[in-house]
Amino acid sequence: MSPSASGSAAERSGARELSLADYQLLAQFRHVLARFLAFSATAATAAGLAPRQHQALLAIKGAPGGVPMTVGDLADRLVIRHHSAVELVDRMVSSGYLRRRTDPGDRRRAILVLTANAERTLAGLSAAHRDELRRIAPLLSTLVTELGSAP
Repeated sequence: MSPSASGSAAERSGARELSLADYQLLAQFRHVLARFLAFSATAATAAGLAPRQHQALLAIKGAPGGVPMTVGDLADRLVIRHHSAVELVDRMVSSGYLRRRTDPGDRRRAILVLTANAERTLAGLSAAHRDELRRIAPLLSTLVTELGSAP
C-alpha cells in the first residue's frame, strides 16, 4: 500500500503534534548527517573515487556475515536498481577496483571481489571516516538520546 493510500506518516504512527524543540532536534540531526555525507563525498573524490564507488567498495568489504556479494546483493545494499548496479560494477572493473569471480556453488552467479588497489583505497577512506564518526559521535549520541526521550 502506498503511503498516500494509508494516510500521512504522522497518522500511521499515531504521533502527537510536534513541538518547536522536536523540529529543532530533527533539523540538527539532519544537518549533522548531511555534513557527514558531504565529508564522505569529498574524501572519496580526493581518493579518486566517485562517492557511489566508495559506497560500493564499503558494502562489498563490509558484507553482513562476510558473505560474498553479488551484483544483486550490491544493488540491494546501495538501494539502487539492478541495472544501475551492473553499470557501476562494470565501471569499477574497468577502473581496476573490482573483479568478478564465478561462484563455485552456482556458476551462473558472479561474486564481486575487491582488488589490492581497492583494498588500499578503502582502508584509507575507512580510517578517515571512522575518525570523523568518532569526532561527531558525542553530538549524534546526544541528538539520538534527546529524540528518543522526547514525550
